[in-house]
Amino acid sequence: MIELKREELLISQLADLLVNDKHIAVGAASPIPGAAALLAKEEAKLQNNRIRVTILHSNKYNNFTDGARELFDCAAQGRIDTFFLGGVQIDGEANINLVGTGSYTKIQKRFPGSFGSALMYFVVPQIILFREEHSPRTLVDKVDFISAPGFSDENIYRPGGPKFLLTNRALFKFNKQKKRFCLLKIHNNESIENIIKLTGFKFDVDDKITNMSIPNKTRIDILRNKISYMVSEFYPEFADRIWGV
Repeated sequence: MIELKREELLISQLADLLVNDKHIAVGAASPIPGAAALLAKEEAKLQNNRIRVTILHSNKYNNFTDGARELFDCAAQGRIDTFFLGGVQIDGEANINLVGTGSYTKIQKRFPGSFGSALMYFVVPQIILFREEHSPRTLVDKVDFISAPGFSDENIYRPGGPKFLLTNRALFKFNKQKKRFCLLKIHNNESIENIIKLTGFKFDVDDKITNMSIPNKTRIDILRNKISYMVSEFYPEFADRIWGV
């Protein structure tokens, strides 16, 4: 049996969510989403399909010449299908916090900031929330500051929004009507009871909950023999740590 690293499982799980896309965009500090996007692109080639991947942190996989400004324009025009967002905190209504923790006037810890997350959250049809750490510290009942809201009132035009949340332990799907997450899949070494204990917000559990799918040998070969070298171009430390390339 092939020994699989947790990061490889997360990459594979994300790639499964990207198969219907035509253009996937990945922001900074996102080696796992970046690898997943490239994996989806390579597998699409085998089916004679085409997926465009834009990775802002890359020179090779980024056709934009004006940085984030061009990314925002592309998203606002409806030309990006999936984007990834994370957060210092994510709550049960899919609100994200990229600003800091504590009260707004007395921030305890300050982080880089929202950086266009509200725009992307509103206009990109599939936003996948990704946060490796799954703990009550990161998945909270209510975020301390809303950088981008998980839902909007019905009279607000909003073609985009959260669809999934993936952590190192579980995959959730967001129900827009209920404004609530539903647990879809868990890591093979996890239990529902432990996920409940480690999650700061309440959520539903799918009737057909499963373990995360183990990638087949073909996917693992593509990931290790091809994607690893692609990732080394824009995240060399990550590629070296996971695959030794």
